[in-house]
Amino acid sequence: MLPMLDWSDAKKNRANFVADLGKAVRETGFFFLSNTQVPAELRSEVFRLADVFFSQTPDEKAKLSILDTPHYRGWAKPGDESLDETRPEVDTKETFNIGYDLAPDDPAILANESFRGVNRWPDIPGFAETMLEYYQACQAQAMALLSVMAEDLGLPTDYFVSLFAEPMSAIRLLHYPPASGAVNEIGAGAHSDYGAITLLMTDGEPGLQVRPRGCDWIDVPAIPHAYIVNIGDCLMRWTNDIYVSTPHRVLPPARQRRSVAFFCEANPDALVSALPGTGEAKYPPIRAADYLSMRLEATYAAKEIP
Repeated sequence: MLPMLDWSDAKKNRANFVADLGKAVRETGFFFLSNTQVPAELRSEVFRLADVFFSQTPDEKAKLSILDTPHYRGWAKPGDESLDETRPEVDTKETFNIGYDLAPDDPAILANESFRGVNRWPDIPGFAETMLEYYQACQAQAMALLSVMAEDLGLPTDYFVSLFAEPMSAIRLLHYPPASGAVNEIGAGAHSDYGAITLLMTDGEPGLQVRPRGCDWIDVPAIPHAYIVNIGDCLMRWTNDIYVSTPHRVLPPARQRRSVAFFCEANPDALVSALPGTGEAKYPPIRAADYLSMRLEATYAAKEIP
């Protein structure tokens, strides 16, 4: 069982919460988080609109194909991705990605900077507005968690604020079709997340598994109204391997499965190097955008992205 943390404890007993979170991110890199600051009604509306989008025909969804843009925005059909780079099988899931929202005439957009594309919206009433509200709510929750992590690492509470002011964070809506029974079928191949922190909510359908260090795969149960939170590879690198990024996968579900992941990422130009007090650096410094590009290119290696 993954550790269970209650966000309300961060205000009632900060020292205990910092200690509990520090233990969780060092040992498993995964934990449940209840009583978050993201409104339940907003989470429900995100799921509803995701269902509306995924119920469209493939031809309609293909108008927003993620393969038509270098900025990883839009729809990825089943088979577009292979998260487990060691296996030939592609993932059966389909996804829709939403990134940091900027106006079309923003200088970063006009300069075609990495991860600074225009979001691509389906013609669904309320879709864009709801997703952007959810983006802001999740980013705020992730930053609040990063402030706790800064304390745990002996850094100023606001250490990460400027490094995540214009983030590469992304929402990923996910839909997994029911298992077909094909040999070696996988919903989402074994992988670790690429960024800093992931906030995941699911519809309760089983399938997610985690493999903690020295353990076999374990099923992750659904806990109503609690997020599943995990550390990504970039933050593991940033903490000089003090925090752990843990492999996970999604097995083909018996029934359709839906989830929504929020990937909290740093600013593109943030320098990822060993944090103060974490010892001799195990990795050379790298721009956050360069690290994320390297990881995403491997995921889409067999596909044509302009």
